[in-house]
Amino acid sequence: MSDTQTARFALPMLQPGQAQKELYHNEALVLLDLAVQPVVVEIGLNVPPTAPSPGQSWIVGASPTGAWSGTATHLAGWTGGGWRFVAPSDGMTVWSLADALQARFAAGVWVVGESRAARLMVGNQQVIGPQREAIAAPIGGPTADTEARAAITSILAALRAHGLIAG
Repeated sequence: MSDTQTARFALPMLQPGQAQKELYHNEALVLLDLAVQPVVVEIGLNVPPTAPSPGQSWIVGASPTGAWSGTATHLAGWTGGGWRFVAPSDGMTVWSLADALQARFAAGVWVVGESRAARLMVGNQQVIGPQREAIAAPIGGPTADTEARAAITSILAALRAHGLIAG
C-alpha cells in the first residue's frame, strides 16, 4: 500500500503536515460515495453522457473516448467537480438500472445478471443446493403406463432445462 492512497480504491490519504487536508478528505468522500453500494445508469457505455446529473454513474465500456479515455471498465461518476473514476476490483458489485440486474466484476470483466451461491435458502429452508446425480428416464417394465411415463419424462426435461438436475 502507498503512503498517499488506499490499496483498493486509491482513496487519497492525509499526510502529516499536509496543507489543505480538507481537499483530500473531501475527495475521498466523493470517491466513497461513488464506490459504496453503487447504482449505475448503464454498463458498457464508451462515450460520456452529455448532460449527466450529479450522483449518476456508469460502467465505462472497453473502448472509452473523450473524458473517459483510459478508464475502461471503471466506475465513472459525475460530481459537482466533474468526472470521478473508481477502478473495479474482483468481487465488486453494482446495480444496473438499465438491466434491472446486479453486475459483478470478475477476471477483468463485468458479468451482468449472474449470481453465484452454494445453495439458495428461503426462510430457513434450502430450496436449491448442489446439483445431484442424473435421474434416469423411465424405460420399459412389466406394466407400462404411457401417460405416467410421458409426464415423468416432461418433469425430468424441465428440471434439466433449469439446471436443477444433471442431464
